[in-house]
This record gives sequence, C-alpha cells and structure tokens, in this order.
Amino acid sequence: MATLGEIGERQLVDNIRSIIRPRSKDTVIGPGDDAAVVKGSTDGTVVISADVVTKPRHFPKTMTFEQFGWTAAAVNFSDIASMGARPLGFLPAVTIPESEDESALYDIMSGIDQCCELCGTDVVGGDTKFGELAIAGTAFGTMEGRTPMTRKGAQPGDIVAVTGSLGGPAAGFYALENGIDADDQIFSLMVPVPHVEDGIKMAETGIVHSCMDLSDGLANAACTICEMSRVGMEIEWEFLPVDEGARDVLGQCGCDLRDTVTRWGGEYELLFTFDRKDIQKLYDAGIAFSIIGLVTNDKCPMLCEGETRTEMKNGIY
Repeated sequence: MATLGEIGERQLVDNIRSIIRPRSKDTVIGPGDDAAVVKGSTDGTVVISADVVTKPRHFPKTMTFEQFGWTAAAVNFSDIASMGARPLGFLPAVTIPESEDESALYDIMSGIDQCCELCGTDVVGGDTKFGELAIAGTAFGTMEGRTPMTRKGAQPGDIVAVTGSLGGPAAGFYALENGIDADDQIFSLMVPVPHVEDGIKMAETGIVHSCMDLSDGLANAACTICEMSRVGMEIEWEFLPVDEGARDVLGQCGCDLRDTVTRWGGEYELLFTFDRKDIQKLYDAGIAFSIIGLVTNDKCPMLCEGETRTEMKNGIY
C-alpha cells in the first residue's frame, strides 16, 4: 500500500469517510463539512469531553493501530459515561507520521468507529495531520433530562462503590513486559470498555451523590472526589474486587499488589457514592457493583486493612 504522504490529506479524508459507518438519526451533518451538526436534547443539556492518547504513554507492546483508535474513543466516552450522559458523537484529531503505511490510519479510524458503535454513536468529524502519533478526541453527549453526576457531591456516611473489577489492565501491562501469558488481562489493557449504560442507569436513579471514572486509578479517583467534596473515605482492601488473574500475574512480576491495584488505573470502571438507604434502587436498575467503603469526615481517602490505615495517593500509570 502507499504511504500516507503519497496519498495526501484530502484523499485520506475521502478514504476515511468510506470506512466509517453511515450516520445515525442523531447526526444531521457528519464528516466532510467544517463542523458537525447533531440533534440536541429537549432540555438543552449537552456534555462534552476531550482527551488525548499518545504513542509513548498509551501504545504498549503488541497493541495494534485499531486498538489504539479504540482506546482514543473509549477514554473520552468513559468521561461521558461518568456524568450519566448518552453519547451523541465523537471527533478525533489524529497526528501520524507521513512515513507510516496508509493502512495504519485506516485501522485507527476503524477502531475509533467500532468503539463509537459500541457506545451507540458515530464519528461526526475530525482532523488529520502529519506528525508524531497521537489522537486528540472530543466526545459529546446529552443528559436527556438526567442530572449530571459530578465529583463534588459525596457526603459523610455515603457508601463508596465501584463497578467491575480492578487490576486487570495493570496485570496485562506487566504480563507483556515480562513475557507472561495472560490473554484476558492483556485484552482489558488493549480494549478498555466505557460503562456508558451503567452511567445512564445510575444517573436515572437520581440517587448517586458523586461519580468518577478510574482511567487514572482507584486512588486518584478517590483523592479527587474527596478533594472536590471536602470529605474523606475509608476503603477496605478486602472488599476491593481484584481481578483474580491479576493477582497471579502481578505476583509473578514482583509487583506490590495493593499499590498496583489501587494506583495503576486503566480500568475505566466507575467509582461512585450514594446514601445507603437508596441501595435497592441501584439493584433494581440492574447495575452490578461492589461496595468498597464509606465516606467520612476526614480530608483524604484511607486504605484500610485490619487495624492498618494508609493514606491513598495519586496514580502511577
């Protein structure tokens, strides 16, 4: 195949438009114009998020260009999910070396489009330039009348809970670095799944006081919610839903299990708090989660194991 430089930017854009899926009913004007036009919600509440993925930080060993594209979309949709919004569209701005084969860009866009499809939306525009490999994405969504879940509503006495399991992506990374067979954990690292439906369901219950995704780790999210809400947390180590395969892999790699599970990140799970009297509403909504602690009157999150309490610190990923 030809190189990107040989194809040229305009032809590349035309080629990309033939790769991504047709527009959905929400897209009035899609790729190809100066800006995208999408249908708005009746309450006028639109949620917008932007994030960047780069080769040095987000392209581990054996990752494909398709998975890199998927990840670029997923990190943005995860932020949309943590607010409780339904995605409406995604705009990627891709920089890529002109020496790369043209298939690299097409694979990136295919991965982005597949993640958009999972999240029920489309690529509605974007940009491409030659340069170091990176993707700056912008995702936007609608609250559809729901109240956005934020980082600053946690209240003393709230239950602290988290969706999914922890430690899988970290184990996948260290498995690759050490030549260990850990297919499930490596896949969780390469293809993170944003919890869009869970976020919508949680917001619909109206009982979640605070919420944040775990892209930068459990400890980072806990620290951020505590700082924004002016509260503390007591998180019980034995309650954390640690991926069983991750325990074995991290042990083989000589990693500190507690530090890695709580600070590495990459899960894109949701950490949230709510009043214990409302727990049945979450169960009725069909949300799977683990209770991991309580919100306190302290000023920071503490990781508790027996009589030992250790202040949780920001992430290491």
